[in-house]
Amino acid sequence: MSDTMYYEKPVLLDRDRHRRRRVLPSASFAFARKANSLYLAGMEFADACKEYAIVFTRGSRQEIVPVAMLGLRARENLFVDAKEQWTGEYIPAFVRRYPFVLAELSGQAMGVCIDEAFQGLNDKEGEPLFDAQGNNTPFLQNALDFLDRYQQEYRRTESFCRRLEQAGLLAEMNAKADLVDGRSFTIGGLLVVDEKKLLALPDAVALSLFRSGELHLISLHLASLPNMKKLVDRMAERNTPMQPAPKPLQAT
Repeated sequence: MSDTMYYEKPVLLDRDRHRRRRVLPSASFAFARKANSLYLAGMEFADACKEYAIVFTRGSRQEIVPVAMLGLRARENLFVDAKEQWTGEYIPAFVRRYPFVLAELSGQAMGVCIDEAFQGLNDKEGEPLFDAQGNNTPFLQNALDFLDRYQQEYRRTESFCRRLEQAGLLAEMNAKADLVDGRSFTIGGLLVVDEKKLLALPDAVALSLFRSGELHLISLHLASLPNMKKLVDRMAERNTPMQPAPKPLQAT
């Protein structure tokens, strides 16, 4: 998976170019403040469903991907406040991997990139990326291991989404938001599991979904949908001017 949605200057991590570079951790989530949705891996559903609406949309290659809804308007993340803090209890792995990201190279190989626009990247303070011999430091190795686990989970989630589509379980949903001040708007392009179609599945298909654990993921997805109303409440609290309603940001 490759996505540089909020990476301003992603470049391939280079042992020579970045030999002296350090990463000073930052508590700021300003880099994600314009993401109105973020990709979720299946393993995150259990934590994410408690506060985010989990829906499905189509990526740049028209593949189905699950996303956590973070806002109802273009370029607005209602979970990043004025102090650039994340206000949700669970922070999606998509965000936690920053400033690192995997990028698809030619021949379907994957390369590790770092955002050189990240303010915490410097030559004096923080965790070094490489040691004096040019080897990965424990800090960098932990980041690489995280990216590797993330990619593995992404592949599993890809398979889950393909099964949903093949089984014909997804249906388009338009979400209508009504604010207390009388404003209202509709968001399109959302896909959700149709419960009637789910109940009508042949026994063998339903059993397969159960055995694989994917039926549980579907249940978590459906249980998360009432959280869409919480987004309306968050938006009403901000009382900011209306903007055109977007489709969810696409993972590419």
